Amino acid sequence: MSYTLIHNANECKYEYHIDGAVAYITYDDENGNMHLTHTIVPDELAGKGLAKTLLEDVLQQIKNDNKKAVAQCSYIIKYLEKHPEASDLFV
Repeated sequence: MSYTLIHNANECKYEYHIDGAVAYITYDDENGNMHLTHTIVPDELAGKGLAKTLLEDVLQQIKNDNKKAVAQCSYIIKYLEKHPEASDLFV
């Protein structure tokens, strides 16, 4: 399934809006290093692999913006451990 990534710069979030719910990753942009601080998937959207899809879309957007990611959220740290091939996207 495909979702549209929304960059909500005013709230420092990357979001998916799905069936009235919002899944999102928050960040702090520190000189082009995107510190990914929280990954939130509402209960009604949980269990569908949405966090992974969202993170991968966010990482692609960060790459497209010529920035680097910094894993500060436990989900993202675990993702990086399981997907070392993504390490080139991180500081």
